[in-house]
This record gives sequence, structure tokens and C-alpha cells, in this order.
Amino acid sequence: MQAIIDWINNNQGMLIEYSIKVIIAIVIMVAASIVSRVLTGVMRKGMTKKEVDGAVIGFLTAIVKSLIFIAALMVALNQVGVETTSFIAILGAAGLAIGLALQGSLSNIASGVLLIMFRPLRAGEYVECGGTAGTVEEINIFQTILKTPDRKVVYVPNSQVIGSAIVNYNRENIRRIDLVIGVSYSANLQHTKKVLMEELEKDERILEDPAPVVTVTALNSSSVDFNVRPWTKTEDHWPTRWDLLERIKDRLDEEGIGIPFPQMDVHMHKNQE
Repeated sequence: MQAIIDWINNNQGMLIEYSIKVIIAIVIMVAASIVSRVLTGVMRKGMTKKEVDGAVIGFLTAIVKSLIFIAALMVALNQVGVETTSFIAILGAAGLAIGLALQGSLSNIASGVLLIMFRPLRAGEYVECGGTAGTVEEINIFQTILKTPDRKVVYVPNSQVIGSAIVNYNRENIRRIDLVIGVSYSANLQHTKKVLMEELEKDERILEDPAPVVTVTALNSSSVDFNVRPWTKTEDHWPTRWDLLERIKDRLDEEGIGIPFPQMDVHMHKNQE
């Protein structure tokens, strides 16, 4: 114990100097954290004001935070006496090994860059990608965050997004509703077609251009199928579809036009002994 006390007494100058360096290093990291928060906040406000896509904002701010942290860490290590040049060389060698071990993560980063560059999807759009359908919340360095209609939050790796077909339901201003309405063979086809078209014309959400289409599409074993294809604004697609199905069913019932449904005949035989 006495030896430790003697060593501290003999090296007070060195300890004070080293303590000051450690404190400065901590101050550097804290200052970097504050600068990172302020800078990304300013970036977010500026890009939001210019109506930059929310996914792009999230991706760029995440990269800026990472760069500031790495730069501050190098300066702090240099302050406490760590030789950063050799440290960078060690990091390079370690980075190669880590890169081989984390190929999936690096692939996600590269895929994230491609998503930001080509922008096949944007925040707020409803898309289907990587086996999941939902509204895009954010594209970060590793993942694309989707929110499903039933409020599940799904984190899809960027590599899966870029490596699969992306179906974007909101990129165009208008969408077509595709309905298949089956009626019985006893129904008058021209009258049925007129009834279906009248129901389309009643709905103000259905566009006149492109014009809606009602046509016979198939003669099935138990029904004659009509394709009913009106166009609406993208935001009106689902409400219009649901309302149309309900109104068409009610109208066909009023007109006495039958809608076939599967039936099964059961024959019972009594054994005679």
C-alpha cells in the first residue's frame, strides 16, 4: 500500500496531465454528441422545409451522426495518447475481417444507398417488398421500416427490399379497381351489363377518363363472369371498391339477377336387408 502511495506522490505531475487529457477527451465526445444532435436537427428542418422525402432525411441524418462519432472518437483517442495512425491501420485490418463476417450488414448498407439514389419507394407510400406490404415509415442504414394496415411495424433488411420485386401502390395518381362479378346463365347479359354500368356512373369517385369498362370475361361451369373495371384516385381506391361490391350485390338482387354459388347434392341410400 505504501508503495502505491509513494508511486502516486512521485508521479503526481504525470497523473494530473493524463487526467486533464482524459477530461478533454470526454468533453470532445460530449461536444460531438451535442454538435451531432444540433446539426442533424438543422438538416432535418431544412430538408423538411424543402419537402425532401422523409426516408431520405432519416438515411442522411443517420450517416452524418455516424461520421461525426467516428471523427470525434479519433480525436479523443489521439488526445489521450493513442497513436491514431497505427490505430487506423489496425482498424483497416480488423475492418477487412469484420467485413467478411458481416457481409449481410454491408449488403444492407449498399442496398440502402441504392434505395436512396433511385427512390423506388418513399416515406408515406404503400408498397409491397421483401414479402411484406405496408406504408413506408423510414429507410435507415440497415433496414426499411414498414407499418402494415393492422399497425404492425415490420423491419425489412434493405438487401431483401432491393433484391425483390417492389410493388408501389401510391406512385401513380390513379388506380384501377378490378372486380369479377358472376351471374347465372339465365340472366340477360345486356341488361346485366347496363345495371353494372349504372352503378358505376352513380359514384362520383369513379373517373370518366379513363372510362370504366364492363365486359363479359368468362363462361364458367356455373356462371357468366363480368369484368368490372372503373378508375379512381389512388386514395379512393379501397373505399370505392368496398362500396361498389355492396351496392352491386343489392342492385342485382333488386333486378332479380341471380349470383351463382357452389351447391352440393347429398343422396342418401337406405340399405335393405
